[in-house]
Amino acid sequence: MKQHTVIDSPYGPLTLVADDGVLCGLYMTGQRHRPQEETFGPRDDLPAFGEAADQLKAYFAGELKEFTLELRLRGTPFQCSVWEQLRKIPYGETRSYGELADILGNPTASRAVGLANGKNPVGIIVPCHRVVGANGSLTGYGGGLDRKQRLLDFESGPALF
Repeated sequence: MKQHTVIDSPYGPLTLVADDGVLCGLYMTGQRHRPQEETFGPRDDLPAFGEAADQLKAYFAGELKEFTLELRLRGTPFQCSVWEQLRKIPYGETRSYGELADILGNPTASRAVGLANGKNPVGIIVPCHRVVGANGSLTGYGGGLDRKQRLLDFESGPALF
């Protein structure tokens, strides 16, 4: 059974979705590939949301670099393998779609990696914002390029002058 809640963040409201008490979705307002609201189940305040909200709060405060939440990610085997690799990209670093395709053993699959990246159901926690174009340029992001840039800037730390 799915349930959801909405929490505030520096990037706007975040909708957290759990399936039988396990986090399975984190969606931003206006996010591309965001499921219909009615698929989120009733609004509730589950313990799973408390832990997720606590870790997100610590992340946004700059105190947490790696999430340790149990997730229930549903997708094709290829999508799940991409999402698993996203979780391995260290805080403050980026990888290109091509690098992820290489890691997955299919160097010609950078477009497929991009499509799987775009369908990531648990944004921020599964850090799809850390994936950039081959030349380091910002490319598509379901939450919008402005949010992607802000997340990358946040993770890179304060600018040194």
